[in-house]
Amino acid sequence: MIDDDRLQFRVTQAHFKNFQAEAYELVWAETYEKGLAELMAGGYVACLLDYQLGPRDGLQLIREAIGAGCRTPIVFLTAESSDRVDIEAMNAGALDYLVKGEISPRTLERSLRYALKLGETLEALRLLATRDQLTGILNRREFDRIMKEEAERAQRFGHALSLVMVDIDHFKSVNDTHGHPAGDSVLKVVAKILSGQLRTVDRLARYGGEEFALVLVQTDLAAATDVARRVVAAVAAQPIVIEGGPTLKLTVSAGLATLPQDVSRIELLVGAADRSLYAAKKAGRNRVVTHQELAKNL
Repeated sequence: MIDDDRLQFRVTQAHFKNFQAEAYELVWAETYEKGLAELMAGGYVACLLDYQLGPRDGLQLIREAIGAGCRTPIVFLTAESSDRVDIEAMNAGALDYLVKGEISPRTLERSLRYALKLGETLEALRLLATRDQLTGILNRREFDRIMKEEAERAQRFGHALSLVMVDIDHFKSVNDTHGHPAGDSVLKVVAKILSGQLRTVDRLARYGGEEFALVLVQTDLAAATDVARRVVAAVAAQPIVIEGGPTLKLTVSAGLATLPQDVSRIELLVGAADRSLYAAKKAGRNRVVTHQELAKNL
């Protein structure tokens, strides 16, 4: 609960003791700054947020938290009963709205139950919209969004941004020889191997078919080349066991490009990395080709 009124916290705490079904532990933060820090630290199933928080308000806190990636369901609390506050709270990202003077144990418990269920539904929808259903990594639509976002951030702060495109070598022969279920297993295992080679700040997406994209933030050409070589070596070193089928030895090829060392605009980065990938395939597969290496040979 984020509220600058200790008495309101005590009243709410008393309501919690009278809940009929669920039992919750209520933690209190009395300032905007402390509340935001607690919320972003995670570990809470829901947040009760007051409208008035000193010089700033709860609407601002909701926007800041959600903008930073917070997924915790938020129930907005206010002394006002106007439709304006209700609409503003929902538009900001709150999942429910309660007027303080009308709160009872029953309405508060119902509101929390509703917010938690709606939060689960929204999270499921978000995963469907952003994740590849087979591998569980980011899908192409989310990749496009992240690339635009990270490119803007890189250009604003003068950071490098690298993109590594990875393709499974001879993947068609896996499907043709062992069937599409075996191909699906290969995609899932390769995605897991690639994920294990990345930092938490980096992003992995299924670009399409058997092609993957690695978005390496604040990573220059030299560091990105090391990552790409590590990825290629990791796949080659790990036999892929097909459930109920054979154990396969597979390799991948990788091409990479870096902003701004190789290209000046984000629109050119994917094309540059993809051309480098094609050059790696043409040169014999199971290797990395950088955009600079490709440019030298043209």
